[in-house]
Amino acid sequence: MEALIPVINKLQDVFNTVGADVIQLPQIAVVGTQVILHCCRLTLCHLSLNTDPNVWNNGRLYKGVDGEEWGKFLHTKNKVWKAVQQIFRQRIHSHLTNTERCVIVSQGISDEPIHLKIFSPHVVNLTLVDLPGITKVPVGDQPKDIELQIRELILKYISNPNCIILAVTAANTDMATSEALKVAREVDPDGRRTLAVVTKLDLMDAGTDAMDVLMGRVIPVKLGLIGVVNRSQLDINNKKSVADSIRDEHAFLQKKYPSLANRNGTKYLARTLNRLLMHHIRDCLPELKTRINVLAAQYQSLLSSYGEPVEDMSSTLLQLITKFATEYCNTIEGTAKYIETAELCGGARICYIFHETFGRTLESVDPLGGLTTIDVLTAIRNATGPRPALFVPEVSFELLVKRQVKRLEEPSLRCVELVHEEMQRIIQHCSNYSTQELLRFPKLHDAIVEVVTSLLRKRLPVTNEMVHNLVAIELAYINTKHPDFADACGLMNNNIEEQRRNRMRELPSAVSRDKSLKGPGGQLVSPTEQPPAEGDGPKVCGTPCMAGGAQGEQEGGSGTWRGMLKKGDEGQGEDKTKPQSSVLASPQKGYAVNLLDVPVPVARKLSAREQRDCEVIERLIKSYFLIVRKNIQDSVPKAVMHFLVNHVKDSLQSELVGQLYKPALLDDLLTESEDMAQRRNEAADMLKALQKASHVIAEIRETHLW
Repeated sequence: MEALIPVINKLQDVFNTVGADVIQLPQIAVVGTQVILHCCRLTLCHLSLNTDPNVWNNGRLYKGVDGEEWGKFLHTKNKVWKAVQQIFRQRIHSHLTNTERCVIVSQGISDEPIHLKIFSPHVVNLTLVDLPGITKVPVGDQPKDIELQIRELILKYISNPNCIILAVTAANTDMATSEALKVAREVDPDGRRTLAVVTKLDLMDAGTDAMDVLMGRVIPVKLGLIGVVNRSQLDINNKKSVADSIRDEHAFLQKKYPSLANRNGTKYLARTLNRLLMHHIRDCLPELKTRINVLAAQYQSLLSSYGEPVEDMSSTLLQLITKFATEYCNTIEGTAKYIETAELCGGARICYIFHETFGRTLESVDPLGGLTTIDVLTAIRNATGPRPALFVPEVSFELLVKRQVKRLEEPSLRCVELVHEEMQRIIQHCSNYSTQELLRFPKLHDAIVEVVTSLLRKRLPVTNEMVHNLVAIELAYINTKHPDFADACGLMNNNIEEQRRNRMRELPSAVSRDKSLKGPGGQLVSPTEQPPAEGDGPKVCGTPCMAGGAQGEQEGGSGTWRGMLKKGDEGQGEDKTKPQSSVLASPQKGYAVNLLDVPVPVARKLSAREQRDCEVIERLIKSYFLIVRKNIQDSVPKAVMHFLVNHVKDSLQSELVGQLYKPALLDDLLTESEDMAQRRNEAADMLKALQKASHVIAEIRETHLW
């Protein structure tokens, strides 16, 4: 198990070379109030006196002498410092004043730690991070937010769940006001990874002791509390050795705290930290191994996306063009490698546009929207010219139904626009997810986008023209022979015939049902062959809803729907010699009105005959409109697929090759972005570090863990 700490040290060295914190390694962080504005990572490596003093470190052999201490800084590479005292007194001070390290006190603090490694036979294997001391008031020319800077740096380290927090508090202060314990409790409220260290036991006021504190009665901490006695500034000035300091510390503890002497002191603290770190590493190692393997796979994929340096430009360009065209088509077909899960994309969205957006829009169009009863009546009368109407004119139906069918053109063109926009979005989708190699060559990416955009732009007016023609085709010929329209008219005629018979039965008794009646042409007809009651509305002969054939010619109504006025509508019992002005003054009684002389008011009450004529036309318009809407709903998506979507799919690759695969464009199109080479090198270095870290962990045998 002693081999675990060196393993973590090796991992730390591996990741320090790439300057990354992607792996949160187990470590010990020291939090206190000592006023130092730097962060130091100290690694202690034990050298056995009974073994070869030569030490391998990072592939380099360092030669030492039995019993000799030496150390090295990470930033000085392979330079070795033999005198440890020189390291602490001179080199660290020089290191702190080095402007290249950005740790000048006057400028605040830096989160870039000083990496110091000490090799000695008098230390245990241990790695800890000495964080800057918590300060409250800026001193000298320190920045005003120095407290916030230090706090953020401390939290950055101790928030790591793999970090053991060493909270240092002086014994001559109140533990309840300890800033170190307060900060530690913010990230470790249960105290499961906090170890408290009480310093300056020898500086407490006379008559007081730290017995309650060391017993955990004041501030309970799960990992315990350990008291130590450090060298004073006078001892440091007098160059008192560490060995003498430890001996005096042991004597003080035996005298002042005899029952706790064996559980306190610097040596006990070092052994405790060594034990805690080993057990902590053992607990974190399985998760750490998994994390390293996952990151290695991610960086391998990232490095692959950056690709290798280009050697054969022609082949590379053709491959990238082909891959983009393939991925573009696959996105439309729904077979792309990268499929969106947050929203519809590609062919799925086009399908949604056809059957949801476009379909629902058409269904929401009212067949009689924007068409009032007065509009219908006006169209009927305008279609008759100067003569009073005996029949419902066919021209009025065609005029009005074309007006309604025209309203289907706008949503149809909007459907084309939505599909065009989606095909534009597919370009960005392919660039971001499917062909990341294009990010290496921004000029090639821009050129491909321009070619595809131009192709879509050229197909847009062609598709719009086709959709416009689909509506124009429906307007060009109103097919009243359409089976669905004929069925609707037949059903309507049955209802009209039934209404006529009902009215015949309700005729006044003064009219003899046995007498022959005169038809419109003056001919006599038998009661069983009576002409339609005047005002009964359209009567269909032969073709549904259409006046035609011999009977239509006989009655002078060729090409019209027939609707004759009832005598009551012409003023039943009316005096024919009544002045015309009185007729015009009473339109509400149902008289025919010349719309050119007297405009029809909106609130005017229609006569029974006018009401029936309008209802007939409205029913016919609605019936025929539904037929046309069904045709448009079916034909527009087909036209869009043929003239836009499928055409782009079929001609995309040939269009790209024709415009981009040219020798004169190779050098320019395959020029990498400025930062691509740097990102590729960084990814390669990180992948190498992760692979090395994986090998380091793999060397640990199962027996080492237990």
